[in-house]
Amino acid sequence: MKKKLVSLILSSVLAVSLLAGCGSTTTDSNVTDEAAGAASEVKVGEVTEASAEEPAEEVSITLGIWPEDTLVEDIAVHEGYVQTMKELHPNVTCVPAYYKYSTDTFMPMVEAGNCPTIFESWFTEPTKLIAQGAIADITDELAARGWLDAMNPSIKALLSDKNGRVYGIPRDGYALGLMLNVELFEEAGLVDGDGYPIYPKTWDELAETAKTIKDKTGAAGLCLLAKDGAGGWHFSNIAWGFGAELCKANDDGTFTSNLASDEAIAAMEYVKSLKWDYDVLTADPLSEDWGTGFTQLGTGNAAMYIGANDAVNQPTQVNGLPVDKLAICPIPAGPAGQFSLYGGTPYFFSKDATPAQINAALDYLEVMGKAPVATEASVEGMKADAQNKVDQGVPVIQRFPCWVAQDVLDAEAAIVAEYGNVDPKMYDAYFEATSSEGLHLEEPGLTQDMYAELTKVLQAVLTDANADVAALMKQADENYQTILDENLNNKAE
Repeated sequence: MKKKLVSLILSSVLAVSLLAGCGSTTTDSNVTDEAAGAASEVKVGEVTEASAEEPAEEVSITLGIWPEDTLVEDIAVHEGYVQTMKELHPNVTCVPAYYKYSTDTFMPMVEAGNCPTIFESWFTEPTKLIAQGAIADITDELAARGWLDAMNPSIKALLSDKNGRVYGIPRDGYALGLMLNVELFEEAGLVDGDGYPIYPKTWDELAETAKTIKDKTGAAGLCLLAKDGAGGWHFSNIAWGFGAELCKANDDGTFTSNLASDEAIAAMEYVKSLKWDYDVLTADPLSEDWGTGFTQLGTGNAAMYIGANDAVNQPTQVNGLPVDKLAICPIPAGPAGQFSLYGGTPYFFSKDATPAQINAALDYLEVMGKAPVATEASVEGMKADAQNKVDQGVPVIQRFPCWVAQDVLDAEAAIVAEYGNVDPKMYDAYFEATSSEGLHLEEPGLTQDMYAELTKVLQAVLTDANADVAALMKQADENYQTILDENLNNKAE
């Protein structure tokens, strides 16, 4: 049953991705009739009855989605959204409250009653947060607005409980690719006659490409993460290319760890070789996390880094790489094929939020242009975001579709066409690859715990040239199985 669900999810993702990629003006036949009908009913400039009615009482919401202090220009954009909220919803007070989701700090914050009204998380978290009663059920609010059936069916499934109740909406989706510092590729002579980077198409080619870059420029060929769970996250994508299935979902609702398979071990041996045979990694992978990876890429200390379309601001705006010197290519293929991890960022709402607060937060998302409507306010929010990207040297590129409302897809495509500030050929191969059958959902089970166990192995093999990969993976397998048994399998019906 689990495998059928994953197949359905991937089919829906692919259908909608192809729809956006082709710029079609009709709904793809693989999208459900119900969702397609909802899409056709949402008109440009239309305001639903639910969104037009103002709550009688004064409402205050805390915006955990507020930009961090260093992103001054992004804050200015949000201040513009707040001003629009005052004009459209004068009874709502918006309180900035930047929050970065962390598995270690979230539940203590919830238990203390300090959770923001709205915040961002990861697609791996809904099942756990729903089971913990940590986030709000927003099904009724979405249904009243007509948003419920406009959501990409695959994403709605990820954000729902077993009864079909929905607990979040998507900010965006992503598929992992390989980010390139084009300046370093140019310096190493790894560009074609038209100046486009000659990127590696297999993991073996990546090792050789990274070695060439290291020899000719002195910069690391690749930034590999091994500080926290992000290391295991990236490793899982490498492992799929070697044929690994890291966690098996059983028909009885239980899960079986598979970290010690021959394929998973081969993938970890490959990673080990990048350090000890090729010597192409940054100086200390154990200090590298999601953020430092972009710093190494953006500042020219590394030529390649696993990243995605939703984070192009990190090497550019945050770390100074010129907008025309970033490219994204597909994740390299392994012996078993080419795969791109598909995930995304959902918006969740505090379990303590009232219906009025949830609706006010949804109104804020509409003003941001993150809702399945193409109203005047929503389109203006999209344009403000695109203009800010242009001003800050961030690539304006297509995003993975979270909604199936055709007018929203059309509005997004028009804005990319109007504000586009990069050569699309720097991204074409990436988008072509991530609109294929190579999209791969994250592993089932307690995914973040699996990532943590894999990171322990990464840390060992990257600090000890004599590390026994098979033994380390066997221990990780046993540890992860214990976690699954204690937290999921003993509760399976």
